[in-house]
Amino acid sequence: MAKKNKTNRSLKKRFRITATGKIKHGHVNRRHLLAGRTSKRKRQLGQPAVRNDIVAKKIVLAMGGA
Repeated sequence: MAKKNKTNRSLKKRFRITATGKIKHGHVNRRHLLAGRTSKRKRQLGQPAVRNDIVAKKIVLAMGGA
């Protein structure tokens, strides 16, 4: 009998899969040391990022997707 792959739970908490199969995630550099960043930069870091590349395909597979 074939063994099922386990879902990587840490990736499940960090990423979301959109309806079109892209990966949505939060930006880094938004936790501390924000005084040195411009308001524009901090505002942009608050928006979710979307990626659709080879790394995204690996993330989907690790999350149990097809």
